[in-house]
This record gives sequence, C-alpha cells and structure tokens, in this order.
Amino acid sequence: MLDATYYDKLGLSSIYDKVRSGRRLSFDDGLTLFACPDVTAVGALAMHTRVRLHRNAVFYVVNRQINYTNICVNGCVFCAFRRDRESDPGAFVLSREDILSRLHAADQSPIHLDEMHFVGGCHPTLPLVWFEDVFSAVREYNPQLPVKAFTPVEIAHFADLGGMSTLEVLRRLKAAGLVMMTGGGAEIFDEAVRAQICPHKADSATWLRISAEAHSLGIKTNCTMLFGHLETYANRVDHLCRLREQQDESGGFTCFIPLPFLTKNNALKLPKEKSGPQCGLDQLRTVAVSRLMLDNIPHIKAYWIMMGPKSAQTALWFGADDLDGTIIEEHIGHMAGAESSRGMTIVELEEMIRNSGFRPVRRNALFESLAPNAAEAAARAAVEARRVL
Repeated sequence: MLDATYYDKLGLSSIYDKVRSGRRLSFDDGLTLFACPDVTAVGALAMHTRVRLHRNAVFYVVNRQINYTNICVNGCVFCAFRRDRESDPGAFVLSREDILSRLHAADQSPIHLDEMHFVGGCHPTLPLVWFEDVFSAVREYNPQLPVKAFTPVEIAHFADLGGMSTLEVLRRLKAAGLVMMTGGGAEIFDEAVRAQICPHKADSATWLRISAEAHSLGIKTNCTMLFGHLETYANRVDHLCRLREQQDESGGFTCFIPLPFLTKNNALKLPKEKSGPQCGLDQLRTVAVSRLMLDNIPHIKAYWIMMGPKSAQTALWFGADDLDGTIIEEHIGHMAGAESSRGMTIVELEEMIRNSGFRPVRRNALFESLAPNAAEAAARAAVEARRVL
C-alpha cells in the first residue's frame, strides 16, 4: 500500500497523486525521482503502474539471438563487441549457411522458436540484398518464424551503402519478412554525450525518424537507452521524454529496454563514482523511472543478459514486466563483460519468474501471448521429473 504521508515527507506528493490518477509525469518529475533518497519508494510507485498494466504477468519469448557480424564502421568508444576489420582478432561474419544451421539446431528439440533475433555491426560491404536473401531463406525454412532484426542505425547504414532512402530499405526488408525491429543504437539522445561515445553513429534525430518510418509501415519496434556512462540524470530523463513524444506521434514502440553500460573490454573508462556495487541500485531506479515516465509504451524489459538474472528478478518489483527470452547465444553483452549465461531454457526462465512471485506468460516477437504446445509441455514435465529424482 502506498503511504501518502511518507511520499509527502519525501517531497513526492505531487508525483504520488499523478501516479495514482494515471496522469503524465513531467521532465522535472523525472529528475525528482532520480534524486529521491529512497529507491524503494520510487520502485513502489513503478510497481503500482506495472500491476495496473499487467497485473502479475511476466513475459518471456523462446528466441534465438543471432549476431551476424561484429565488424562495424561506427567505431563507438563504449563498444567491446565491434571489430574494425575481418583480420582483427575475434572478428567474425556468419554465412547464410551458418545462420540457417543455428536455426536447424534450435529445432532439433521439441521447443519451437517464436522469434529470430537478428542484429550485428554495420559491416562495410554487406549489401541489403544479402540480408534479403537470408530472410528469404529463413522464411522458406520456417514460414511461421517471426524475424526481429536491425536497429535504426543499421537501417541508416544500409541506405548509405545502397544509395537509397531509409524508407525504401524498410519497405524491402518488410517484403523480405521483417516484422519487428530490435530498437538498439539509441544509446543516449543528448548530442554532446553522443559526440563523446559514438560520434560516427546515426544521430538521435535520424534514429527517431527511422523508427517513425518503420511504424508508418506497420513494423513494430523496441526502443532502448544505454545508461551508466558519461550521461547525467537530466540526459536520461530527456531521452525518455523524446521516446514518449515519438510514441505519441507514431505509436509503434512495443517495449523499452534500459541497457546498463558494461565496463569491460572497451575504451570508455569511467570515474570511480560511476562504477562499483552501487550501480545495481541505479539500474533498479532507472527501470522504475522508465516505467513511470513512459506511460504510452506498454512493456519495460529487465534484460537478464545485461543486468544478470538476480538483478533482473528484482527489477520485476521495480516496474519491469518482461525478461526477454531463451536467447541461446549472445555476444554483444558478454564481450563487454556480462557474467550471465549465454542462454536459458524455458524451465529456467519460468522458475526465475515464479520464484520472483509472478506468473510466466510466453509471448511472440510482437508480445502476443502464446499457449505452450503439447510437446513442449511434455519436455518440461520430463525435466521436472528428472530434477525430482
């Protein structure tokens, strides 16, 4: 139960009233929430909103993440994933056959994929037609498998590489099978900070414009914010407000994903006050403020790969309602120092959700709820039986 007297003592009475009545919070409200000394009070407000929207449901997806290359022209300072050339140690480019073999391997079990998550670096020579061919092969292999792929940054890169508009790129990719975009590459929208961490990447206006173009074509997208680096709280709130304004206009953002900056294996070094164990509380506060500010974006993700399973579980009590999914093979976060496993089973994800006090709901790429089929239910029952024995 939210205690009005306590929120008044914290200087949050106006925010408390707005949250209880479902009214929109202002930029200044966002700053006030970041400054509040009691992170659990902020979390309780976000939990109130989260329960109003989703009750006790927590969503997950059975997906296969495929990072098709880490060779990238953008040279972002914060990125541990990218390589400049194919000759660099650790550089890779998957072939069409590599990608299909990963999908084949996923289908060797009775657990059928509900999403292919496809994202990578901005390779200097791979043309758009290469990706169209890959998507066509995926559709031929499994016509029912939704393809979630690319960030607005990748779309801008394909347009520059092919001498066409970003809208034309999106039309061609939709015809090839794209149904959802991943939403990465937003980083932080403040251009002064962006100039320090990703000066060669598509700017914030371009990122928002391409997202709106995707929405106009019926392509849903996620949206993200990379936080915990050189940005201020004001930069974070500004970022959230710009996403909210874009959603008011184009309405195609399905889920917001706050991505904590991981500090290993990159050139961006932080002062001591921006690193250490206190960052876990900052992650939870950012999830909560995101839920409260983004009143028009349905879902907030606690991305267990980047946050770690324990922090992601806690984030479910701070406003998050989605954990992403099985993933199976992830490179971007782990090359930056993520210590989580590279994938989870359905049993592990559902246990993680139930042990946190919530009800697991399997979804597809578009956040439509799914019922498990008989083979999958039997497979999970067998795992549980072995565990008991």
